[in-house]
Amino acid sequence: MEIGSDEWSHLLIAGARAFGLELTPAHTHVFAAHAIELVAWNRVTNLTTVTAPQPMALTHYLDSLAPADLIPENSVLLDIGSGGGFPGIPLHIVLPGLRTTLIDASRKKVSFLRHAIRELRLERIEALHTRAEELAGRCGQRGRYDVIISRALSAIEPFVRMAVPLLGAHGRIIALKGGVPGEEVEALQIAAENGSLGAALSLRRHSYTIPSRSSERSIFILERGSVLKPF
Repeated sequence: MEIGSDEWSHLLIAGARAFGLELTPAHTHVFAAHAIELVAWNRVTNLTTVTAPQPMALTHYLDSLAPADLIPENSVLLDIGSGGGFPGIPLHIVLPGLRTTLIDASRKKVSFLRHAIRELRLERIEALHTRAEELAGRCGQRGRYDVIISRALSAIEPFVRMAVPLLGAHGRIIALKGGVPGEEVEALQIAAENGSLGAALSLRRHSYTIPSRSSERSIFILERGSVLKPF
């Protein structure tokens, strides 16, 4: 299998249907262009340890699309710790009208993200070299985002604390994680309810598997209001 081949494209299209998402060959063509650039830059910049075509399709692109139905059209989206562009770039490609900001603390990764945005000719998307805490101090950024998402996190609670100042009045925070100990989930639930994360938040958890992968993953959804589409 090669990146961009019919087999690679079919794997993505079939896998996305498990999430209720209909991809087109045009979508997978842009994914392939991004993947090719990612592999090329990865030879000199540490962007990812996953570079084989099939694992890239499953681990990067399909996993990035798992929360797609939680993100309304025309949302203002922030991807914290975007790295090689996941999950922000695949979501931006597929979901109509998104206005997307990708941030990362690594200047080299942001250089790649800006290069990828230019090469893919993506519109309404930017990449910033900054941390979430610094972004919240910039004019016009506090409370700006409808959806804040991250896939590159070791613990959910610090991510939520960073996200809350940037979250809009009826916004939604989404964390994509692998296995999470029950005690971490319980602590997160308590912190969300009592406001110690910076705001009183409702918490939901949804488990899913990536097609052709047996390990279970989780989507954690924390939100201030119920205006957005419920999961």
